Amino acid sequence: MIKATELKKGMVIDIDGTPHIVRQFESKSPSQRGAVTVYKVRYTNLRTHHKLDMAYTGNDVLKASDCVRMYVQFSYVDDDTYYFMNMEDFSQYGINTDQIEDHLPYLVDQQEDIVALVMDGNLLGIELPQSINMVIVDTPPAVSGSSATNRTKTAKLTTGLEVQVPEYLSPGEAIRINTVTGKFMSRA
Repeated sequence: MIKATELKKGMVIDIDGTPHIVRQFESKSPSQRGAVTVYKVRYTNLRTHHKLDMAYTGNDVLKASDCVRMYVQFSYVDDDTYYFMNMEDFSQYGINTDQIEDHLPYLVDQQEDIVALVMDGNLLGIELPQSINMVIVDTPPAVSGSSATNRTKTAKLTTGLEVQVPEYLSPGEAIRINTVTGKFMSRA
């Protein structure tokens, strides 16, 4: 059992028998005397992927879900199913495209450091690393004489993702992308 004050982003909580992952956590302390701190939590249902907003006080107790986290490697795609391999025992887990739709632009072949959320032998979801390296496939050439300004241009990456990059980058260069914001961070 977990108190509402102990909740953190990424924890998996059992709500009415269904696992929900904490996506956002915010505490609000009212200024009036005798008022109670309220904890606002946004969950994502790991089975249906619907959002759920809840509010708790500090004394509320929640049930932790028996979800296992393990590191996996992205292996391959077969029709609408993406397969991931456990890095320790080499077991395979499949998940439908619609369940990981937001992560697809950041999945590169043989990518590691992906955390899988597994419950009862079923893959419920994945968590990508904070940043990943990708290669620029196509981008317009740099304009000479414009190095004094901080201009950007659109670059297409190996997965089809398009991001704004500094003008001096060219095709074939590896860059680091933030998977939360989808923005360019630096050269890889």
